[in-house]
Amino acid sequence: MIRAWLARRIASLSIKVWLALLLAAVWPPLHWMAKRLLWDGSDDPLGLAALLALAGLGWWQRQGWRRTPGTGWLTLMLVLVLGASVGWGMLPPLVCALWVMLAFAAGLLAVLPGSVAAAPVVGLALLSLPVMASLQFYGGYPLRVLVAEMSRWLLCGFFQIEREGVVLRVEGQQVLVDAACSGVQLVWMGYFTACAVALMVGRGNASFLSRLPGVGLIILAGNVLRNTLLVATQADGVSLAEWLHQGIGLLVLAGVCAAIAGLMLARLNPRAGALPVGEPQMQGV
Repeated sequence: MIRAWLARRIASLSIKVWLALLLAAVWPPLHWMAKRLLWDGSDDPLGLAALLALAGLGWWQRQGWRRTPGTGWLTLMLVLVLGASVGWGMLPPLVCALWVMLAFAAGLLAVLPGSVAAAPVVGLALLSLPVMASLQFYGGYPLRVLVAEMSRWLLCGFFQIEREGVVLRVEGQQVLVDAACSGVQLVWMGYFTACAVALMVGRGNASFLSRLPGVGLIILAGNVLRNTLLVATQADGVSLAEWLHQGIGLLVLAGVCAAIAGLMLARLNPRAGALPVGEPQMQGV
């Protein structure tokens, strides 16, 4: 009798109560994320764009929401929420924040139509994390060395050029491949574009994942092109005007995002994503 009464009481709880309970359970990691993204300036606030994209996806697909949420996704969400709540204070904050965002993605997938691919949704959840500073700290220098070496290789036929670490000596002039040239932000923007476009056009999981290596190559090529152009223009020792430096970066960024969008659109099944929201959709091949 007690079990039946408890089951009825749980079933009678409104969705608002459940959301309030879940929010209370994950509040510490969410507060930590908000502080990193918004308040203390310790990380780039790009993650907010990924959060807005996830919220926009839920709103865009609202007419096709499942009447009965997927139990598998809900179970995964609850397990992740429990892990983040119990692990807070014992595990690194970023790990708990990762579990919270994966739980958010699982909860969203529980109500979204089955035709919506899970991989790009999870990708946006990962991109919402405040990891830019960490990526720059751990991966920035190796990326700068890689970009500098590839730029040296491209320019060696036109200039006398040598590389020492992340410094290029071009015709006797030293050009530093600084942190901004590591391409960490370009990586974020590239994969954000891939996830967003894949969801807009109805890419399936396998189709989306198979294109991710191509996304990485486009990002690397774009970053090398940007750095090569900047180094070549400074070979005579004259520094570029700041507006021109930024302009080259923005043009390359636009080109990279356009190329990635084209990759995600290529060979798309015309039926995918073409039906009104709420009607069954065929996933792209």
